[in-house]
Amino acid sequence: MKKISILFVCLGNICRSPMAEFVMKNIVAQKNLSNIFEIASAATSREEEGNPMHYGTRRKLKEKGVPFENHYATVIKRSDYEKYDYIIGMDHSNIKDLFAFFGGDSNGKIKLLLSFTDDERSVADPWYTGNFDKTYDDILTGCTALADWLTKKYGIK
Repeated sequence: MKKISILFVCLGNICRSPMAEFVMKNIVAQKNLSNIFEIASAATSREEEGNPMHYGTRRKLKEKGVPFENHYATVIKRSDYEKYDYIIGMDHSNIKDLFAFFGGDSNGKIKLLLSFTDDERSVADPWYTGNFDKTYDDILTGCTALADWLTKKYGIK
């Protein structure tokens, strides 16, 4: 089976999208499905390119026992549309930026993270809110729902 590839995207790739990347990697690892998934993250903006993951994100992941590695912000590339099966934005602005960047979404790959839940809203950016607890809760909820949706869609046990 070809790996299911997921790219999580936010504005700067230092807070929400790397948090989602490592939360999702942890979820699939706990289900012994790491070999089936390829998971990464990127930014829509160059403003944080090359910067490390935000200390608030690192602190929250440590607190929750979610393994992570060194992460430095990268920016989406045109080739990512072909490379990834799913491109998951954290907020409605990210979705708008992704549609503009890729010139649409002819293959239906671009999704809002919380669209996999009953509450289709944006994940608030802790860079502005300072609330990494709420961001983590939203990301955990969204990633759990996404993992459930993918395992059902692909018949993964």
